[in-house]
Amino acid sequence: MSNKVSLMRSVKAVAWSFLGIRKSSEFQEDIDKITPLHVLGVGLVAGLLFVVGLIVVVNLVVAK
Repeated sequence: MSNKVSLMRSVKAVAWSFLGIRKSSEFQEDIDKITPLHVLGVGLVAGLLFVVGLIVVVNLVVAK
């Protein structure tokens, strides 16, 4: 159960970091509760999804 909570917290932390918005208190909680491996994995997947999403949008715009 703790692993699931840590993974979901990692997803939330990475999502907020993409926006550049984060409370200091939340950041301190993240440091205590999430693992760097989760953050790395979620960050790579999120970055990949972002790039793929941009490619799809560009292809849709160019096709019209």
